[in-house]
Amino acid sequence: MSIISIFTGTFCNEEELLAALAKKSGYTLVRDKEIVQAASNLSKMSVSKIEKAFSAKTSVFNKFTHERERSIAYLKSSLADMLMNDDLIFEGFCAHLIPKEMAHILRVCLIADIKFRNALCQRQKKISSSESAKLIRAMDEDRASWVHMVHQAHDPWNAGLYDIVSPVDKMTRENIIDLIIDNAKKDIFKTNRSARRALDDFKLAAAVEVALINEGHHVGVKADNGDIIMTINKHVLLLTRLEDELKSIAGRIPGVKSVQTKVGSEFHQADIYRRCNFELPTKILLVDDEREFVQTLSERLMIRDMGSAVAYDGESALELIKEDEPEVMILDLRMPGIDGIEVLKRVKQTNPLIEVIILTGHGSDLDRDICLSLGAFAYMQKPVDIDELSEIIKKANERIRVKLGRQPAAS
Repeated sequence: MSIISIFTGTFCNEEELLAALAKKSGYTLVRDKEIVQAASNLSKMSVSKIEKAFSAKTSVFNKFTHERERSIAYLKSSLADMLMNDDLIFEGFCAHLIPKEMAHILRVCLIADIKFRNALCQRQKKISSSESAKLIRAMDEDRASWVHMVHQAHDPWNAGLYDIVSPVDKMTRENIIDLIIDNAKKDIFKTNRSARRALDDFKLAAAVEVALINEGHHVGVKADNGDIIMTINKHVLLLTRLEDELKSIAGRIPGVKSVQTKVGSEFHQADIYRRCNFELPTKILLVDDEREFVQTLSERLMIRDMGSAVAYDGESALELIKEDEPEVMILDLRMPGIDGIEVLKRVKQTNPLIEVIILTGHGSDLDRDICLSLGAFAYMQKPVDIDELSEIIKKANERIRVKLGRQPAAS
């Protein structure tokens, strides 16, 4: 009885090989999509939002929202639940979340040289060589970023990360399958008492991590037979207060015997530890060509625990929204290129859930009427009182939460 984890390059004939391996071994194949769905059910986050954790491109809002860290915490929790069973094949990004302490897992990498992958991609996708090279490069960037985050390794195909690295272009499918099955039968990969303890530790650490992230905290978590060790890797001014809060949260998790905190090697870096307040808007996009003004506004909102990203023109704002949707947009009217009214019109057509606050120094009564008729949440004039703007942002955020069913409407 054992468990196999497999990480593959794209366009390595991996689909046919995995199906044949599952059939011959009798093991159940578990893919990322199943773990993502389980994590979505636990967290109430959307599947698409959790899947973004696998992308090399991190959201510009992530340092305020911790959405990627929250997704990974729930992926670990879901994975830990599934690992309680045997005779499984885990395939995909999540395979790397299984900690190295779980030594009974047979870890396999399937890869091929780039010429083989490029040719296969061209045939399957019916695209040119340059197009296939670009597609494979983008997919490999996601894999490299993920492996670096989990293992601090720059090469996702590094043999040191796996027990078996099989070149699918140089071995037959049958030989690869037999190699994996023969190794899975070895005693070292059988589930035993030590393996169960390592799994219990992983499951407990994941539960603690979920509890912490739901309170807005992201720190490293390890478990050792019920003893929790949390590592703080960002500078914090009131360290003792933070440690007390982390210990209080972790100590409430069933199975936790003791809790320790320590600072990690990156504790003294310039980045500041910030607790995420899920009640406040943290995905605000500021769009204004007055760079000094918008940077100052961003800093003043940060002091109030409101995270924001900045775009200096309408085109940049619309491009950002395509990949990384904010919740609230603060928009100037007079900008070079696409003006604020046109940006508002397009945003409301493509992303109607975004609440748009117009903040301008050059608007007229007619502009105000047009903006409100197009769906702007509010229309404000510069110079603006920061406290008044903060209250308007909070009200816009409340409307979004009501629309998404996160909180009841105010009576």
